[in-house]
Amino acid sequence: MTVVVACALIAACMILGVPIAMSIGLGSIYYFLLAERPLMMIPQKMFTTVDNFTLLAVPLFILAGTIMNTGGITRRLFNFARTCVGHITGGLGHVCVLASIIFAGMSGSATADAVGLGSIEIPAMEKEGYDKDFASAIVLGASTIGPIIPPSIIMVIYGVVAGVSVGALFVAGIIPGLIMGGALMVGVYLISKKRNYPSYPRSTMRTFLRATVEAFPVLLTPVIIIGGIYSGYFTPTEAAMIAVVYAIILGFFYREMSWRTLWRILRETSVTVGVIMFIIGITGAFAWWLSLEKIPLLFTNLIYSFTQDRILILILINVIILIEGCFLDATPIVLIMVPILMPLLKILNVDMVYFGILIAVNTMIGLTTPPVGVCLFGVSAIAKLSIEQIVRAYLPFLAILVIVLFILIFFPQLSTFLPNLLFR
Repeated sequence: MTVVVACALIAACMILGVPIAMSIGLGSIYYFLLAERPLMMIPQKMFTTVDNFTLLAVPLFILAGTIMNTGGITRRLFNFARTCVGHITGGLGHVCVLASIIFAGMSGSATADAVGLGSIEIPAMEKEGYDKDFASAIVLGASTIGPIIPPSIIMVIYGVVAGVSVGALFVAGIIPGLIMGGALMVGVYLISKKRNYPSYPRSTMRTFLRATVEAFPVLLTPVIIIGGIYSGYFTPTEAAMIAVVYAIILGFFYREMSWRTLWRILRETSVTVGVIMFIIGITGAFAWWLSLEKIPLLFTNLIYSFTQDRILILILINVIILIEGCFLDATPIVLIMVPILMPLLKILNVDMVYFGILIAVNTMIGLTTPPVGVCLFGVSAIAKLSIEQIVRAYLPFLAILVIVLFILIFFPQLSTFLPNLLFR
């Protein structure tokens, strides 16, 4: 009964608009008081949760993404993508998707992708005659690719919680990320064909080479990060530090960053990181007392009472996470749900790397859906459109992403092929 009331208190606080970390903290304090357990265990569990070398990659990738958005990197990336696919029907829409695929290999953040590239892409598309809501919808959909193609902040967090190799998770996201990009480009093409959206003339070889040379240092970023990890030269955490250093070098090389700008970025990032680490810490304490009360075992028995079919259970889990994604950010979903689901997943013999890709894709879709989609609000602020206008235009792309998610559920080989090839 104590657990039920504590969980109800957490849910009530969230409904009332209390920040997620505070809601979970209040529920945890209530549980510890009624269960007559020492409150000192809460800060102890918070500390042991965040005291993890791998988690250092989270603030570093956030910092790298912010620096890249400020240092002129996104503009050069956009110009390069335009010379590659701008001639296809719906040219700038395809540019948005391709730029997101490339940027995904640098930042690992959907929000950085949506805000950084969106601030360039939406005005450019509107200037060329695209409807602003359509442009916003493409940017929103393409931002989900960011944390799927490595590196990925949410995969680092999942890897720590599930005890899975972050390197294996990174490589597992490559094929699903490319499938998402390809599916979105098909959607862009069909809608653009129907609405007669313009495209650019095919770039000449000279124009292509000029854009490639200008963007070459930027294009080296994913090669350095991903290549370094899989060649064994450095760990994902060390790769995050290298990404930060390289982004700073590029910012000063392009003369679009000053020491004052860098100091401002460091201050802003420290606030963001502090919030995320506090959420990770308090959710670690929450997961501990859920485990103490055998909630994961009870959840497993409950699901098994409905069905023992592996695919049906995975579909049910993903539907639950999709619904949660409408109300919660990706980080608390992973931190709360993974410890609860792990016993069930082990009974079903589900590959935890494969499930990591499913939950990453699922939670990224959640970032784009109302009422609490962080990327949705970011794009809305950039485009100066209402949430309702963007959501209406986004529905076809949302349907495409959900279809891709279900394809990944039914074909686990799409996620496990590369990890099995490189790590086993």
